[in-house]
Amino acid sequence: MLILAGSRTMIGAAALSALAAMRSGAGLVTVGIPESLNLVLQKKISSVVMTLPLKETTRQSLSLKAFSQIENFDFDVLAMGPGLSRDHETQKLILKIIAACPQPMVIDADGLNALAGHLDCLHQKDTIKIFTPHPGEMARLTNLNKEAIQKKRLSVTKEFARRFQVTLLLKGNRSVVASPKGKAYVNTTGNPGMATAGSGDVLTGMIAALLAQGLEGFEAAKLGCYLHGKAGDLAAKQKTAVSMIATDMIENIPKAIRGALRLSCG
Repeated sequence: MLILAGSRTMIGAAALSALAAMRSGAGLVTVGIPESLNLVLQKKISSVVMTLPLKETTRQSLSLKAFSQIENFDFDVLAMGPGLSRDHETQKLILKIIAACPQPMVIDADGLNALAGHLDCLHQKDTIKIFTPHPGEMARLTNLNKEAIQKKRLSVTKEFARRFQVTLLLKGNRSVVASPKGKAYVNTTGNPGMATAGSGDVLTGMIAALLAQGLEGFEAAKLGCYLHGKAGDLAAKQKTAVSMIATDMIENIPKAIRGALRLSCG
């Protein structure tokens, strides 16, 4: 799988997504990163993740020229968005990839910000797409205010998923997952400590890893949401909800998966 993430001030987002994907069962993860940041990222992700240096802007974000380096789409799943920045050229790249990519995608953070006002490009390829917005990103996608979204989380999520034929995971207290066919799931794991920086990057990597292992979009988002919350609950027990950070969740992914396997085996 390929993760497109990171920019000058947000290299950590790329590292978190990649390490979470590896802990969630992805056999091979490559991170596409602005070329001048490649060595810095390699130090953060040790020897378990590959990197792909890509063409960059003068502001150390991904350039539109990077498209030619990945346009063969030689990967099984694409995760895109964490830390990519709102640079105008980077956002053009994001839209071009979404319109052309034939592989399943998980789109988060700046990937979603690029889509605001450009949702028509979603219809150009009939592929699995999973969106993971927080309420602020959802507000930008829908032109609704956050208060209206929070009051009708389930109905807003289901309607968007149906209209644009995506799987949508609206993050927050009792995250909501909706499928393009009208199915919905309300998650019960997780705690307030998971509002810490980088938590969403971890979730992106986890869901992408589950997609890469063959799960359908709705099932990958639903299970990823559950395991993410469970890992957060385990981390809160160890560190307290006040003190936990995103890497604490990654460390607890194996325990969360082990617990889920025990439940499934009865």
